[in-house]
Amino acid sequence: MSTTICQVMGFLVSSLGVGGSIMATAMDTWSTQDLYDNPVTAVFQYQGLWRSCVRQSSGFTECRPYFTILGLPAMFQAVRALMIVGIVLGLLGLFVCIFALKCIRIGSMEDTAKANMTLTSGIMFIVAGLCAITGVSVFANMLVTNFWMSTTNMYQGMQNVQNRYTFGSALFVGWVAGGLALVGGIMMCLACKGLIPEESRYKAVSYNASGRNISYRTGPYKGGSGYEADPRTRKGVGYEEAPRSEDGRRPYPSKYDYV
Repeated sequence: MSTTICQVMGFLVSSLGVGGSIMATAMDTWSTQDLYDNPVTAVFQYQGLWRSCVRQSSGFTECRPYFTILGLPAMFQAVRALMIVGIVLGLLGLFVCIFALKCIRIGSMEDTAKANMTLTSGIMFIVAGLCAITGVSVFANMLVTNFWMSTTNMYQGMQNVQNRYTFGSALFVGWVAGGLALVGGIMMCLACKGLIPEESRYKAVSYNASGRNISYRTGPYKGGSGYEADPRTRKGVGYEEAPRSEDGRRPYPSKYDYV
């Protein structure tokens, strides 16, 4: 019962993690404009992985997608790739995990096959969670670097107007989603151990003979050719069996009795 609960809970937690990763990837608030020095502004800017948006004080919002791929920074493209890989692995893990649930019986599927499928889906969830956490962390590191560079330039008077960007809500959603997928994958791996049958877990069993210890020694086996004569019927050269009477004695001496 505990194995089934652990498996179902791992499936639900992983589902939330994968859904959160999809939501974080589609959100436009990966980076938002910092309003620390200018809390009142007529234009508020925020950016996502796929487009940048501008919201005016009147409530009108305009978003513009990125029309280039090669023109984007390499780290930015790496974040995109990590999030997409995490989503694909998470969806594949959910598909495999549905058939691996112990509460669902499909045909004559054995528990060993379900255990292997559970372990496979758990590994997929773990990798998907690590991809999401890594992608969000890389993007956060880019924001921190650009923020401090912009702050230094502003205080040195090199630029009069410089928009600084800080963490958006999508980053926190991505961190939480990656953590949920990671925890769900670990739970699936733990549930795999309980699905393995006992007879397949212990294949070698030793037996101790009761009573005195008896040791047997076996010698080498000598195989015959099959054409050897029986030693009980082996006779000498020129041997002739004399006729015998009913009581087993010869009625007269044989010529070989005097040799």
